[in-house]
Amino acid sequence: MITHSSLEEFKRTNLRLAVHLIVSFRDICVFTLVLPLGTLFVCFVSAYVFQPEEIHETHCRVYNVIPSISAITGVSPQRYLWRISIALHIGPRIIIAFVYKNYYRALIRELNDLAQIKKATSLLRIVHGLNIVEISALCCVTYVSNKENYPVHEKVFILFMTSSLSYMLATLKLLKVLQPNGPQTTQEETSLRYKRAFFALSIASTIGLILFFLKHRFLCHDLAFSWFALCEYIVASANMGFHCTTMLDFPTEDFMIAKNANRYRKKHATISWKLD
Repeated sequence: MITHSSLEEFKRTNLRLAVHLIVSFRDICVFTLVLPLGTLFVCFVSAYVFQPEEIHETHCRVYNVIPSISAITGVSPQRYLWRISIALHIGPRIIIAFVYKNYYRALIRELNDLAQIKKATSLLRIVHGLNIVEISALCCVTYVSNKENYPVHEKVFILFMTSSLSYMLATLKLLKVLQPNGPQTTQEETSLRYKRAFFALSIASTIGLILFFLKHRFLCHDLAFSWFALCEYIVASANMGFHCTTMLDFPTEDFMIAKNANRYRKKHATISWKLD
């Protein structure tokens, strides 16, 4: 016979939070950074040692010592390794994008000035949109190599560069609105300082990248493409570094898969899927 007390006990037991998986969000961010960085290093070394003629070939036929990222990830079998790494990289990047969206929303709810709230909300939409565009462009530029379809690859690469730099700038603008008096903690101050440094490095190296590309394309100078490739590696490193500040923004958070987590779910959370 089922009594009222046993039914209540069953409900309490059935509604108890059951954690199936918990992973440090910091570890996820480290994995997301190290995977493409390590793969890029492997592609560079292996292509440089075993396929030097393929990766150094340019339309001008000039002297070149540093291959571009597109060159080392566009030859086989490196292209398959690179595509696998980006496939594993994209998933966490999308999750991180939505985590940031919810994080900034929480900060906006703490504001009191209506004009400030409207400005921050508009900037948040721009930041999140640019982040998704950047991730999508990275995916496209990876799976459409320069050897398979150069015109499309070139246009998507420009989209990636534009969205990446715009995202960095918009993020810094949003943080300025959210923190008009500056960062409140040492960790926030460190994160902001790194973001500014990586953005400045990205701008400087992008200017160099454009100049050396034009020199190579229209003047066919020796080593111009090598300098272009060097700037490209710096841009990629600065981009990874900027996104790496996620570890400073979320140092103690965890990624969790759990049962009966409805009561812990935030009302305004963007990602709140329920699996039946």
